[in-house]
Amino acid sequence: MLKNPLNIIDQDGIALYHEKVISDEQIKLLYDELLNNINWENERVVMFGKEIITKRKVAFYSHASIAYTYASKTKIGLPWRDPLIKLKNIIESVTKKTYNACLLNLYHNGEEAMGWHCDNEKEIVANSSIASLSIGATRKFSFKHKVTKETISIQLENGSLLEMKGTIQSHWLHALPKSKKITESRINLTFRQMHTQK
Repeated sequence: MLKNPLNIIDQDGIALYHEKVISDEQIKLLYDELLNNINWENERVVMFGKEIITKRKVAFYSHASIAYTYASKTKIGLPWRDPLIKLKNIIESVTKKTYNACLLNLYHNGEEAMGWHCDNEKEIVANSSIASLSIGATRKFSFKHKVTKETISIQLENGSLLEMKGTIQSHWLHALPKSKKITESRINLTFRQMHTQK
């Protein structure tokens, strides 16, 4: 039985945290399956006019005819794999939303992080739900309001789900800070509602 989610943000958008949506038994199997069967690639991003290859690895899966451009690079969605479909079904049952794409990140340790940003690219359906599933190491996750600069942080635990929706991407930035103490890896799956190409 799932507990009621923790309401992290309820002004200028919504962020709901579900402590555990996947059992410990499922987690171990899923982690190995995702690590070995996903088409991981090092992220290539353009910063200050230069292409940088990150240590963090990424993959993008989706329904047909979906492309995603961010950091000056375009990704074409790969066809869904079985473990991703299983997870998508679980996430959809929790959030009561449907998703047609998933961006995966593989952080090998706490040295690999993500700076302040918001997921407001034109391909994402405006104000839609983005459901972020964490598998592996517990990591700190932070929000910062764009105007007031208020910050709110939470620990994203193994098997937890963070859902961001409403106007949150318009008003808040979010980040995954570095931590030298963390030596284990983490797989993050962000299920998204995206526009299809015409």
